[in-house]
Amino acid sequence: DVHHEPHSTTCHCGCALKRIGEDIAEKLDYQPGAFTVERHVRGKWVCARCETLVQAPVPPHVIDKGIPTAGLLAQVLVAKYADHLPLYRQESIFARAGMALSRSTLAQWVGACGVQLQPLVDALKQELLLHPVLHADETPVAMLKPGNGKTHRAYLWSYCSTRFSGMHAVVFDFAESRAGQHAREFLGVTPSGGWRGTLVCDQFSGYKALFEMGVVEAGCLAHARRKFYDLWVSHQSTVAEQALRFFTRLYDIERQLQELSAEERLQRRRSEAKPVADLLHAWLLQQRALVPSGSATARAIQYSLGCWNALARYLEDGRLPPDNNRVENQIRPVALGRANWLFAGSLRAGRRAAAVMSLVHSARLNGHDPYAYLRDVLERLPTQPASRIGELLPHRWVNADAGDVRRARVDEHV
Repeated sequence: DVHHEPHSTTCHCGCALKRIGEDIAEKLDYQPGAFTVERHVRGKWVCARCETLVQAPVPPHVIDKGIPTAGLLAQVLVAKYADHLPLYRQESIFARAGMALSRSTLAQWVGACGVQLQPLVDALKQELLLHPVLHADETPVAMLKPGNGKTHRAYLWSYCSTRFSGMHAVVFDFAESRAGQHAREFLGVTPSGGWRGTLVCDQFSGYKALFEMGVVEAGCLAHARRKFYDLWVSHQSTVAEQALRFFTRLYDIERQLQELSAEERLQRRRSEAKPVADLLHAWLLQQRALVPSGSATARAIQYSLGCWNALARYLEDGRLPPDNNRVENQIRPVALGRANWLFAGSLRAGRRAAAVMSLVHSARLNGHDPYAYLRDVLERLPTQPASRIGELLPHRWVNADAGDVRRARVDEHV
């Protein structure tokens, strides 16, 4: 509180002033991040008779014998992978706060954290693959070629649970290319086994081998709609405008079904959405016969007709979302971040970045503050038994400062 009182409590007439109340105004202030030094003092205790020396052990840290605390490491990771601040910018910010931390040092910290957090990401992936419906998408990321200093196009693949799932998680997988084998390896799909479920994705050909091995394909209604939206924006097409009315009606129905169970959602889709979808399909067939082949309108129509079975699959399964927007929203921050940090230094660096991003964005999906989550996990990880690693997953995590009662409930649930 900042108090403002008169210099004198005596009136100009000579009488003493009496305080009758106060007015209060609040203002918001900010101070840039401040560094503090923790001095860990270990007392030495010795027995005078047998000369036995006793000293308390140093608590384990993620970076053994390093200077950063879990709080500083969490700040660097969140700033880079959630706030899109490359290390050279963080270096400048820290310098203004009076601490000279080179970007090479920061890079070593990030790499070390990526290695330590990888078992947690592996456990998150295992739990994600237990779900029967997943989203998948991929986005290009430049990667530095070793030796010549040039970059080439690598890809960050993303897999996440649906909004109807009880578990909210996203796992990123960094790969050298867009080849479909990376999706098969992540999902563990082989002709004789591996993950078998429904994959919501776009029409990228890299996923086709999965569907030949038993994975069920679910299309993206938003992709089909986008073809007509672009056509309407570019050419004011009346055909596109009519198509958009059908899609708008389908999405209006879907917005009313978000809080229903899978069974209730399926019933409503069959009674309300399927008749609209059938009209749309018949209308597309009719329009395709009227427009010239090779035109933009024909391509937009043919896209929907070519994958109609996949687009309409959500109408027969209440667990399925109508589009792939959920995973695209997870990739969007990555697209923003790569404009700042430009490229991955190597395949190993890209995989470590993918590990950190998986935890940061999964924490956000579960409503956690990524900094609070990472700080707590980095503090607890060195002593966390491998058999209880699941307690630190974002969808199960309980803040260590939240109280013993909440932690006990989580332990009981796990």
